[in-house]
Amino acid sequence: MLQALIGPVTGILDKFIEDKDQKAALAHEIATMSERHAQELAKGQLEINKAEAASGSVFKGGWRPFIGWVCGVAFAYHFVLQPFIVFGVATAGVEIPELPSFDMGSLMTVMMGMLGLGGLRSYEKKQGLTK
Repeated sequence: MLQALIGPVTGILDKFIEDKDQKAALAHEIATMSERHAQELAKGQLEINKAEAASGSVFKGGWRPFIGWVCGVAFAYHFVLQPFIVFGVATAGVEIPELPSFDMGSLMTVMMGMLGLGGLRSYEKKQGLTK
């Protein structure tokens, strides 16, 4: 949203500030404002994540592993266990009701987000930023 305002604001500087150096410095300050704001938000979220991870409480620090295990079990059921069950039952010639299925799009969204966060965590560890 701030990026959309930068162009018009820097255009207004031409009308009110005559010194070219001061105008250029203000335009640069305005242009980098949104990037600094985004970095500050990311740093704040990192501090929250550190506090959650350091907490001994399962209700605060245990939700990420829980979601990871749920996604892993659902993934294993959908892509490994269910096909083997269907194959085994079909080979035996037994009729069973249709096995439950679920929205893999939602599961994959959550899982890929968590894998991305896990990748960032691994990167932080490699860089020596965390223990």
